[in-house]
Amino acid sequence: MAAPLELRCWGGGWGLPSVHSESLVVLAYAKFSGAPLKVSVIDNTWRGSRGDVPVLTSEDNTVSQPAKILNFLRKQKYNADYHLSAKQGADTLAYIALLEEKLLPAVLHTFWVENDNYFTVTKPWFASRIPFPLSLILPGRMSKRALNRILLTKGEPPLFHLKEVEAQIYRDAKECLNLLSDRLGTSQFFFGDTPTTLDAYVFGFLAPLYKVRFPKVQLQEHLKQLSNLCRFCDDILSCYFRLSFSGFSPAGQDTVDANLQKLTQLVNKESNLIEKMDDNLRQSPQLPPRKLPTLKLTKADEESNSFQPLSP
Repeated sequence: MAAPLELRCWGGGWGLPSVHSESLVVLAYAKFSGAPLKVSVIDNTWRGSRGDVPVLTSEDNTVSQPAKILNFLRKQKYNADYHLSAKQGADTLAYIALLEEKLLPAVLHTFWVENDNYFTVTKPWFASRIPFPLSLILPGRMSKRALNRILLTKGEPPLFHLKEVEAQIYRDAKECLNLLSDRLGTSQFFFGDTPTTLDAYVFGFLAPLYKVRFPKVQLQEHLKQLSNLCRFCDDILSCYFRLSFSGFSPAGQDTVDANLQKLTQLVNKESNLIEKMDDNLRQSPQLPPRKLPTLKLTKADEESNSFQPLSP
């Protein structure tokens, strides 16, 4: 009997099984390969001090980092890439390297460095799932670690200033998204009809960008213009995570949100129309009241309508 596998990871929100890209990569690969993971999401009982997740544990092993976890699962005969050719395997490694070099810095910046996003979305969400007093410390550490990782990969000359680095990482990320969209085309997955390691990585990096509602949405807006990548994320959510974690389809929740937004817009539009009509009525010139014509009775009519006393 195989040893039980437990995955410790960040939990979900916005219709996602996890809002953390690296956790989402492992969760997706486990679904694709059929690995029977027991998922334990981080909550107020957690005692980690660095935020190093996801972590996979079995009887005698503790493995962290997505690449190492996926290799461990393959050794346990949970392989989502068994049908790939040698060339497709090489392409997988090349595209994963592209994702980590070109897209990951922008994902980290969107979540952890962009001030509006960090203080209104990222920090409150993660702090609410971390026990006190770690909730006061750990989100800041994770933000600094993300910034250091960005500067380590992108902060070399001639990009000395953070603003220059930001501009470059978003240019690189948009270029990477365009390449992924061209590579996917009209296919369901990147290598045909069956999801693989590459699909798990792309989904893990794209889905949080696609679904989390940020106030600053520079990269999100570009992603939503690439309809095949959005469809790719929606398909994986509906096929592999429909009843996971929250018990309902994330796609269904998005439909409800969209319908509610449309209804709100319709009500606002009708209210504006009514106000405009009211203003037009007030501003229109007022015509004087028409005088009704006076009817003149003939002498015969006057005599017939004259008062006749009642008989006693």
